[in-house]
Amino acid sequence: MSLATRIESLVIRVAQEFNDIRATAGSLASLSTNDKSSLVAAINELKAAVLSAMAIDDNQIATTSTYSSNKIVSLLDALKADLLGGADAAYDTLVEIQQLLQNGTTGLDALLGAVNLRVRFDAAQTLTVAEQLQARTNIGAVAASDVGNTDTDFVVIFDGALA
Repeated sequence: MSLATRIESLVIRVAQEFNDIRATAGSLASLSTNDKSSLVAAINELKAAVLSAMAIDDNQIATTSTYSSNKIVSLLDALKADLLGGADAAYDTLVEIQQLLQNGTTGLDALLGAVNLRVRFDAAQTLTVAEQLQARTNIGAVAASDVGNTDTDFVVIFDGALA
């Protein structure tokens, strides 16, 4: 069974669920909120009620309150100080550490060589056919040629299933 056939079956099944949900969603009149004009209006009413119930409490960690922005900033400053651990000002940013590493490459070249043999997700990369196969095998992926017809119009199938 091709991927397109499986997706078509899924789309039809999802459309059936949509039809069931529409049938059982219930009446807006039965909402316990004051605004019954729509679900969005009812949710917004609940959101406003929840937001008005929040409280700032700098003395305890709780799920019913939050810290003030001053407390949050002081905690972040303390975390930054802990991370830097008293590092010299010349080495207290990632750029400065990068420059230091680039200038002193004694053991770094081997590490960078190993990193360059990894599949990238942050930039385009050229791989041999064997490297592509190994990468797909490692992550359980399939080749584009194994996917099936990628031009299937699933919207048409979905709309047909809703009818």
